[in-house]
Amino acid sequence: MIFGNRRIKQKDIAKELEISKERFQHIIADILGYRKVSARWVPRILTDEMKMQRKTTYAEPPKHYAEEGEEFIQRIVTGDESWVHHYDPESKRQSMEYRHKSSPSPRKFKVVASARKLMLTVFWDSEGIVHIEFLKQGNTVYSERYISTLRKLSVRLKRVRPTKHAILHHDNVRLHKSRQTEEALHKMNFVVLPHPSYSPDLAPSGFNLFPKIKGTPQRKPLRK
Repeated sequence: MIFGNRRIKQKDIAKELEISKERFQHIIADILGYRKVSARWVPRILTDEMKMQRKTTYAEPPKHYAEEGEEFIQRIVTGDESWVHHYDPESKRQSMEYRHKSSPSPRKFKVVASARKLMLTVFWDSEGIVHIEFLKQGNTVYSERYISTLRKLSVRLKRVRPTKHAILHHDNVRLHKSRQTEEALHKMNFVVLPHPSYSPDLAPSGFNLFPKIKGTPQRKPLRK
């Protein structure tokens, strides 16, 4: 019955089999090991072609690592953009505290993030932050502005990483893949590490840097 309709309700199965819902729950969960789960929201369902592109694109870095070792990792400079609110309230997880089981649960008022925010553009590598910029709300990051940022990054790299032949990594949003941007990268002699389509989960800033920045408790200042 479950294989025929995975959304079937417990009461319908129990009624059909003439057993109690408790008995059905015991059979389905404890004996058969099944549980009802919700679908997980994802930005896009990847086609087989997209999955193959991810596999092909990320088959190259291990080859370079095998040839160059840690030097390859140290050469990578990755960058991305994200909105940062002037004030982000503590999440429920951040406000967790130890209490005795007999103590009442703590309460807190629900506070929303501030309306004012800045667009953060940051480039970083295995040693730390290389270049950072803030753009006020209401302004737009377009190709010309991003190219200007890349020029500043190029100058910065020559000053703080003079011996490094940097490999640039950024995702393939339209801003990063526009004809003007690619021409500018070529003129600045940037080597670009490919990034597969519709794969924000593979951008290091998205799963590593930004969650740490936005998850920092507000009572503690961000380290410079």
